[in-house]
Amino acid sequence: MKPAPPVTSPVLLGIEGGGTRTTVRLVDGTGSTLKAFQAQPAVLSLMTDRELRWHLRDIAGRLPLKPEAIGIGLAGARTAADQERLRRATVRVWPGIPCVATNDLETALAAAPAPTQEIPRVLVLSGTGSCCFGRTPDGRTAKVGGRGHIIGDRGSACDIGLRALRAVMADLDHRGRMGPLGAAMLNALMFNDPDQLIPWSVHAPKTEIAQLAITVFAVAEQKDALAKKILSDSAAMLAEDACACASQLMEVGGPMEFILNGGVMLRNPGFMKDVTRRIRACWPKAQVSPLKGPSVFGAVNLARAAFSNASPAPRRVTREIKVTSSSLELPASIADLAVLKESPTEKRNPRSMKLDRLGIVKGIELMLSEDALIPDAILKEKRAISQVVAQVVRAFENGGRLFYAGAGTSGRLGVLDASEIPPTFRAPREQVQGIIAGGRQALWSAVEGAEDDAQAGATAMKHRQLGRDDVLLGIAASGRTPFVWGAIHEANERGAFTALLCFNPAIRTATKKIPHDAWKPKVLIIPNVGPEVLTGSTRLKSGTATKLVLNLITTLAMTQVGKVISNLMVDLNPSNVKLRDRALRILAELTGCSQDESRAALQATGWQVKEAYERLK
Repeated sequence: MKPAPPVTSPVLLGIEGGGTRTTVRLVDGTGSTLKAFQAQPAVLSLMTDRELRWHLRDIAGRLPLKPEAIGIGLAGARTAADQERLRRATVRVWPGIPCVATNDLETALAAAPAPTQEIPRVLVLSGTGSCCFGRTPDGRTAKVGGRGHIIGDRGSACDIGLRALRAVMADLDHRGRMGPLGAAMLNALMFNDPDQLIPWSVHAPKTEIAQLAITVFAVAEQKDALAKKILSDSAAMLAEDACACASQLMEVGGPMEFILNGGVMLRNPGFMKDVTRRIRACWPKAQVSPLKGPSVFGAVNLARAAFSNASPAPRRVTREIKVTSSSLELPASIADLAVLKESPTEKRNPRSMKLDRLGIVKGIELMLSEDALIPDAILKEKRAISQVVAQVVRAFENGGRLFYAGAGTSGRLGVLDASEIPPTFRAPREQVQGIIAGGRQALWSAVEGAEDDAQAGATAMKHRQLGRDDVLLGIAASGRTPFVWGAIHEANERGAFTALLCFNPAIRTATKKIPHDAWKPKVLIIPNVGPEVLTGSTRLKSGTATKLVLNLITTLAMTQVGKVISNLMVDLNPSNVKLRDRALRILAELTGCSQDESRAALQATGWQVKEAYERLK
C-alpha cells in the first residue's frame, strides 16, 4: 500500500447545512479535498442542543483527521444568539479549534468569487426553501424571505410543490378531472385517488413537498400550461424579492451583483434564465450570474479566515499528517470487484441469449423454467435458514426485533416483508423492520450512491438502536453492497445476531478471508439461482428467491411463537371487510361454532381471533 501523501497545513473544515442535507468538505492548505460527504439535514431552529451535538459528532466521526479551523453555516441561524449557540456546540465537539459560525446564506456569499469592483451583492437562493440576502462592501446587510414554507420561502421547491397541490385540486374541482400535472403528481406520490393528497399534505414534511417541484418542472417541459404558470409565477416572486432586498442596500438602479444559488435554479437553466431576465427588467444595472461552485466552499473560506485571524502570522510549512479514516472501509476481500465479477448475478444466461428474438409465449416459458430452479437452490440452504429462524424466534420471545437491510430491490423486498407482518400476525410495527439504503425515497426511485455508503448502513443500525436481543439479515444479491456490510459491522459490534442473504457463492470464500470478526455475518444464506434471464437484473430470480426466503423466516418464526393454530392465522388484524370475513371463518372452523356465535365472540374481544378462540374453546 502506498504511503499517504503529505498534507499541507492548515487543515480546514467547511460545513453547510439546510433543509435537504448537510454538506461537509475537509481541505488542506493547498485546497486539495481530503474528505467530502453529505449528512442528514440540519436546520438550527428545528434542532435541540442535544440533536445538534449528535449531528456534529457524527460528522467528526467521519473525518480522517482533526481540522485546524472550522467554518460552519446552518439554515435557521438567524440571530447573533443563534450563531453563538451554533459556535458553542461546534467548539464543544472540536475544543480549542478556531471557528466561524453563521448561517447558510453567509457561506454561500463567501463562496462567490471576489468581485471585480466594490459593489453590493445579493444572494438569491432557491432550494428546498428560499431567501434573498445582501451585503454591502461596508458590511451592511439586508434579508428578504427565508421564514419557512408556511409563511415564506416564495419561489422555493417547497413553495412550488404547495402551489402545485393547490392548483391541481382547484383544477379537479373546476373541471371535474385532473390534468397532466395532477396525474403526474399522483404517480410521483404513488397515490391512486386525489383525496389521498389531503391527509398526506397535512403531515408531509417540507422535504417531501419540495420533491414535487421535480414533477412540476418535468410536466412544464411537456408544455403543460398549468405547470408553466406555476413556474412563471415563482420566477416572478424570486425576482421581486431579490430587487426588494437590493433596494434596502442602495437606491434602485445602481450597480448591484446578484448571485443565483440553490438546486431549483442551478438544476433548471430555463427557470434560472427567467429569474435573470426579470431581475434585469427591474434593476437595469444588475450583474446576474449563478454561483459557480458548491457553496460549502464558502464555509471553507470562512474557516481559512478564522485560521488566519487566530494565527500570529501565516504558516506555510508543510508537515506530515497521518491520515486514518474513521469511516468504514470494506474488508479487502469484499471490496475487491473481482468478487462481483464472479457473481452469477453478473453473468450472462446461455439459455436467454436470444431473448430479444423470442416470441411472447416462448419468453414466458423460458422465464418460468428459470424460476422453477429457485426452490431447489433454496432448499440446499435449509440448514442456514433454520439457524436464522431459530434466532428470530429467540429474539421475539425475548422482546427483540428482526431487521432487514438492503439496497435497491433487496431493500424494497425487506421493507415489503416487514410491512406485511402487522396485518398478518397482529405484531407491533417495530418487531420486524425493513431498512433501505437511501431511506423512504429509495422505495420508488433510485438514490444515487446510497448503496455504496458503508457508514450509512452502520449509522442506520445505530439509530435503530440494535442490541443483543435483535437479529439483522443483510440482503445483497451480489453479496458486496457496502451499505449492507456497514450494517452488519455495526450490528455485530452491538451484539446482535447477523446473517447475510445473497446469491453469489464467491462470498463464502471472501468472507473466510475477512480478518476481523466484526465484519463477519454469523450465518450465510447463499442459494445459487444462476444467471438472470436479463443479465444483471436481480429483480428477477434473485428477487423472487429473496421473497421466498423472507417468507420462510417470518412465517415459520411467527408460527413458532404461537401466532398460528393448525395452518390458520389466529392473530391477524381484521382491518377491512375481507379480513373480518376471514377472521370469522377461521374462528368458526377452529371451534365448530356457528357464524353468529363466532361473530359475537369476535365483537366481544375487539376482533382478536386468538382471544375469541380461547373463550369459545
